Amino acid sequence: MTTLTINGTERTLDVDPDTPLLWVLRDELRLTGTKFGCGVAQCGACTVMMDGAPRRSCVTPVGMIDGADITTIEGMAGPEFDAIQTAWRALDVPQCGWCQSGQVMSATMLLQQLPAPSDDQIDEAMAGNACRCATYHRIRAAIHDAARTLEG
Repeated sequence: MTTLTINGTERTLDVDPDTPLLWVLRDELRLTGTKFGCGVAQCGACTVMMDGAPRRSCVTPVGMIDGADITTIEGMAGPEFDAIQTAWRALDVPQCGWCQSGQVMSATMLLQQLPAPSDDQIDEAMAGNACRCATYHRIRAAIHDAARTLEG
């Protein structure tokens, strides 16, 4: 048995401790906003927040994180998240959508840590998130737009 707090709700899970968190979220809890991408923690599509930091859920066995506080895209809230969502829509960031939940999770965390990031800081923070459609310039622009919204 593993106990996790997921999006503010404590959950006790009876799953194999080697099961990746991604599959527990998607298959057991039906939280399908977190996406499968590569399965080896290289693309960022499966990014969730664990105890306030980005974590790749595809390679995180639930047995190793008993007691953790997990936030998925479905549980995200707050001014940074709202600003990112608004900017994402305004600048038409998504195309296929494959990477978007991971991109939004990472961008939100960036703005929580650095309210006015530079291009280099954005590139560094977002480097672990692959976009098959190569909308990196729109992602960066949307993060800047969200930062400006939060300033005003």
